[in-house]
Amino acid sequence: MATVSRRRADLREFLRSRRARVSPADVGLPDGGARRRTPGLRREEVAVLAGVGTSWYQWLEQGRDITVSPQVLDAVARVLRLSPAERRHLYVLAGLNPPLPDADEGRPPGDGVCEVLDRILEAWMPNPANIVDRYWEQIAMNPVARQIFPATGPTSNCLVSFFTSPVYRERYPRWKEIGAASVAQFRGDAARFPDDTGFCELADRLGAQCPEFAELWARQDVAEGGTTRKEVSHPEVGLLELESTRMRVPERPDLTIVLHLPVPGSGTEAKLRHLAAARPPLHAVAG
Repeated sequence: MATVSRRRADLREFLRSRRARVSPADVGLPDGGARRRTPGLRREEVAVLAGVGTSWYQWLEQGRDITVSPQVLDAVARVLRLSPAERRHLYVLAGLNPPLPDADEGRPPGDGVCEVLDRILEAWMPNPANIVDRYWEQIAMNPVARQIFPATGPTSNCLVSFFTSPVYRERYPRWKEIGAASVAQFRGDAARFPDDTGFCELADRLGAQCPEFAELWARQDVAEGGTTRKEVSHPEVGLLELESTRMRVPERPDLTIVLHLPVPGSGTEAKLRHLAAARPPLHAVAG
């Protein structure tokens, strides 16, 4: 109860502060001259511009226990000129699940994010690292990752390659176990984007190609993408034992960076250094 009371108090202060910074002229209203005492917009002006009742908005700003909808909060956010981060904060304070960030949200052209990601991949050497999009399409790989997880056909999708390429079946001693975990993680990723039909479309195509994937997908298993352990048999250096961690990129919510580390005491560290000695050029992250 104390948490709810605190959230409502924060909602009250947040809306008041955002309302105070928007002038009538900002939204096409007369400023009222010297007679106007309220800094920024009045409550009734916000209500009219947002298309809601004055009493309802007053109750919202007072933090009362009222029913709110995403559509109404978006209207209020538009009137108050909230940034994407402020809009999500408003959702949280109002007790709703915040909307996911857009891929291009707040990202001006040439912002340097992709260059930073390229440097991360390079700095992670001699350990493998790669970047995938929300559908697990390979976006970029450092040289060692490219040697361990090679492109084996016309697709650059990690999930499709894993289930359709004989190379991956040969290289993964625990292919069935890793495959089941991967399908559950992919469904977990899909749950973050409930309105995106691309996940199901990819699953349908892959299921038609691979009965094993179709069977796993039908199980409805769901998992979060955390740290996983995998063993990969490399034709040149033998068995590699890796710990893989998936990390989302706040500035690019459409991308996930996957960092791999050698399991301590497995001898993998020296093998990775050997692979790094002959390194093809890094493929840059697409902007």
